Amino acid sequence: MPDEMGTLRVHIEIENPAKPGVRRELHSVLVDTGAELSWFPAHILEELGIQRRRVWRFRQADGSVLERWSGPAFVYVAGTTATDDVIFGEPADLVLLGARSLEGLNLRIDPVTKSLVDAGPAPAAVAA
Repeated sequence: MPDEMGTLRVHIEIENPAKPGVRRELHSVLVDTGAELSWFPAHILEELGIQRRRVWRFRQADGSVLERWSGPAFVYVAGTTATDDVIFGEPADLVLLGARSLEGLNLRIDPVTKSLVDAGPAPAAVAA
């Protein structure tokens, strides 16, 4: 798929936190800062033994509501890793890396290089 203006695609790996050691690669995953959660193909999450834990409801642009399961996964991208709840995507769903995973990975989009880069020090509150 050719790159479109304003889009960023990355290669990632996914691992089951309950059974570390086996990872699956996903290529050309769309980075979508407008999506709260990351969406990955259900069959890959199931092959890794990731358990479905919670049903999420999502409202689509046309107003319809759909439901999808989520479960915990280690997500690896751009030399870093984070644990996040990810969505079990169905065949017609997009495969994407969402804002919550990006925040957990402490990555941001560099619009000049069209790549993910370290977001720098995270904000912290300290006692006076």
